[in-house]
Amino acid sequence: MEKSNDHHKASHGASGGVAKEKWEEVSPGIRTAETMLRLGPVGLCVAALVVMLKDSETNEFGSISYSNLTAFRYLVHANGICAGYSLLSAAIAAMPRSSSTMPRVWTFFCLDQLLTYVVLAAGAVSTEVLYLAYNGDSSITWSDACSSFGSFCHRATVSVIITFFVVCFYVVLSLISSYKLFTRFDPPSILHSDKNLEVSVFGN
Repeated sequence: MEKSNDHHKASHGASGGVAKEKWEEVSPGIRTAETMLRLGPVGLCVAALVVMLKDSETNEFGSISYSNLTAFRYLVHANGICAGYSLLSAAIAAMPRSSSTMPRVWTFFCLDQLLTYVVLAAGAVSTEVLYLAYNGDSSITWSDACSSFGSFCHRATVSVIITFFVVCFYVVLSLISSYKLFTRFDPPSILHSDKNLEVSVFGN
């Protein structure tokens, strides 16, 4: 009877709903793939940034530059931050054991999510500005600007398209970092007090 109670307490302690961390070493193949995925956005971010920085046009209608539009300035800053973070995170991910510790897994998870939304927001607001530049808004008597500044609009469009390719990379990276984080924890389990049975929430 005493042994049964001890077993009951031990089972209850092991299944009290506290997640147990799994410390698993990342295989070289997965580490290499993640490093390449993190290096991919570096070139794309720099390309989008440079195209936008050089985006200006002067003609008989006047002059316009990316710096005249807040959305385009935000896109430049977002791509610059993204390029720096991508390069740094790739260097860390390439080091054996360095990216497998729990604090770094949490850091990658949080920053990958953050960068995904930052770059997505930059692409979205820039797309809205380009839509107005191409189509105008008749309800407030805004005429389209791209008929007068076609070269400017073309380069801005290229920069925004590249930015959305960066978003695709970061969506994949966010999924990878989420998987690496949450697979380190055992699913919580529930103890059936009447029958002294431990039943996993996830059916294990």
